[in-house]
Amino acid sequence: MSNGLSLKKDLAKILLYSLLSLFLIPAFTYWFSQHVENKQDEKFLSFVSQQIDTDSKLTSEEKFQQQEFFRQYPPSKICDSNIAEAASYRERVCARYSDNWQFIMAKKVSAWTMAGGVVLLISVLLLGAFAFLNEKAQYLSFVTGWRVLTLSCTAGTIAQGAMLMWLSFWVTAYFMNRYSVKLIAVAVIFVAIAVFYVIVSIFKRVNSNHQIQGELISEQAAPGLWQRVRELAARLKTAAPDNIVAGIDANFFVTESPLNVSGRSLRGRSLFISIPLLRLLSQSEADAVLAHELAHFRGGDTANSAALGPKLAQYDQYCFEMRSAHVPTVFYLMCLYRMIFEIASARNSRDREFLADRIAAKVIAPAAVTYSLIKIAAYANYRNEIENQLFSRNERHGASVGIAQFVASGLHPYARSSAFIDTMKHASVPHPYDSHPKMTERMKNVGHVIAEADYGAIVTSIPAQTWAADIQVADEIEARLWTSYEEDFSQAHEHSLAYRYEPANEEEEALVLRYFPPVEFSLSEGKAIQVTYAGWILPDETEPLAWDRVDTYEYEDGMLSDTLTIKHPEKGMLGAKSTKVKLAGIKKVREEFKNVSGHYWHRHQVMRHQQALQ
Repeated sequence: MSNGLSLKKDLAKILLYSLLSLFLIPAFTYWFSQHVENKQDEKFLSFVSQQIDTDSKLTSEEKFQQQEFFRQYPPSKICDSNIAEAASYRERVCARYSDNWQFIMAKKVSAWTMAGGVVLLISVLLLGAFAFLNEKAQYLSFVTGWRVLTLSCTAGTIAQGAMLMWLSFWVTAYFMNRYSVKLIAVAVIFVAIAVFYVIVSIFKRVNSNHQIQGELISEQAAPGLWQRVRELAARLKTAAPDNIVAGIDANFFVTESPLNVSGRSLRGRSLFISIPLLRLLSQSEADAVLAHELAHFRGGDTANSAALGPKLAQYDQYCFEMRSAHVPTVFYLMCLYRMIFEIASARNSRDREFLADRIAAKVIAPAAVTYSLIKIAAYANYRNEIENQLFSRNERHGASVGIAQFVASGLHPYARSSAFIDTMKHASVPHPYDSHPKMTERMKNVGHVIAEADYGAIVTSIPAQTWAADIQVADEIEARLWTSYEEDFSQAHEHSLAYRYEPANEEEEALVLRYFPPVEFSLSEGKAIQVTYAGWILPDETEPLAWDRVDTYEYEDGMLSDTLTIKHPEKGMLGAKSTKVKLAGIKKVREEFKNVSGHYWHRHQVMRHQQALQ
């Protein structure tokens, strides 16, 4: 319920932001143009009426007729009129690029932009609804949506950019009787950058080769496993995989997307198997898992994912580029469609998983499917818990973290604990590509439900035969992969400690300095400012201004000298205390100084937050 409520809130928020990004600037442009036109019409009619009233050559009827004509066709309306007798009047007030012409064009452009926004929003909602039909509809929806959104959002960005540049002059000119060259320049630069990113990012390509931590298993290294996989594929009336990749991740999956395994590019159908899980599963239980995965080949799920995957990756990269470039006219609407598409994809994924489970239950046995679900979920959840515990430690790990040993020795005691049952009530089987249903729902789907009290006995049962035993190089592969995995884990943990430590001793300080060494920036007149994990060492100072004495800070670029304004948490007589530091000569390394300062300041904030949680 809470997840559903959160999803609704996120959708509502993205929809609101999409509406603002589509209509805020055009609506304001339309209102502003209409407002100015009304005021200008009033002034014009007042002036013309006065001139007509004082013209002694006109009769009362002629004066009335002329005044009525101008009331009916003020400057804001005459440009769209084709009345022949008003030709000279129209030429005077409707000359191209004249003030009146600009406001009329601004109204038209903003109106058409808003109309286009309505059509685009409806199109996004309809394409999102179409994606709920089936996999083929999903593919067509996404390809069409990708093209429609990029082209439409590009056009919308150009149109809104033109309005923004126009407004940057006219808003101040009208309300303040002056204009700001700096404001206009900022608007022009911002729009130019936005349009550049919108167009250039369309053509950026994404590396679609998925990096997999594993090793290729040849038929000579596991003849029995390869034979069994081919037998299951034949029973399912689908082609067997071209590659079998063994790894230590806590899942099984199939894909037809290109894979990069140990520097080798794999094409065609690939099956990933988990050696630790194969040791836990009996052969019949593993057969149920393999049949489930091969069923995805038969159903065309992997072919569809292979075709759609690179496009999704490119779409997501484009969204990231638009967010980084601060282009709301594109980002929020594309996010809205992506969220709707993801909901449709998740529902379709759920249906595919249920179907694959039923096929596996029919080919092998319902009990084998259920037992495999329990064992995989138990292993994955316990391993995740162990890794979280190890990562949360505030001491560095040695050369070997020992994750595999911790999991192997602790899984059975964990399966007999009360915490195990509580965790398994809401467990799902992990998978790298799909949103899987809850484990209990999958049990009901295959018609073999196990009581929670019996989960522990299933997990602790020792299989008589496993497919891991058939892989002759399993021990060597597992050892190599665990070594590599634990090295990465240990390095990531050490990096996190550099954020957590205050530091409290020399050993902790040495680790923090490894990732956050002092960085000095030269200034003019032989001075310098230094950024350290403890704070800034300001020019002419020897001790750092501690980060704890920094509430917020602002950096202002200057022509001759940049200014760093530091606001302190303590209060003075006139409010919060602050320190202003002139940074003459820093222009060449300005951006680096900003980045380093922000990075080190963020480290300190994370460290204090971690301390508060302890």
